Amino acid sequence: MRSLIAALLMLAGPALADEPLSASEFDALTRGKTLFYSDGSFDFGAEEYLPGQRVRWTFLDGECVDGTWYETGELICFVYDDFDEHQCWSFFEGSGGLIARFENDPARRPLYQTRESREPLQCPGPKVGV
Repeated sequence: MRSLIAALLMLAGPALADEPLSASEFDALTRGKTLFYSDGSFDFGAEEYLPGQRVRWTFLDGECVDGTWYETGELICFVYDDFDEHQCWSFFEGSGGLIARFENDPARRPLYQTRESREPLQCPGPKVGV
């Protein structure tokens, strides 16, 4: 099943819009949602998009990190509480959802939105319990 999903995600690439999303387009498509992303071979992570350009990211390991996003040129950049480097992406609207290209390392495979939810991320963290 995972290989079928990966194959379908790779086919979504040609459906990429020509121009990256603007900040207002990105905000309209994401605000109030939690989006899950894959690189085509494995689930990469999920991000909850909150009001005021705030976000919460997880690599799906139970830990979350809060941050904010801003627009610079045609890029959407993220600043997270636990990361020094700004993470800049170009986002496109594909036939199956958002497609994100990591501009800090253009050789990296793009991420494809695999699903969305209105539920907040669950972030129990690794140090749960006594």
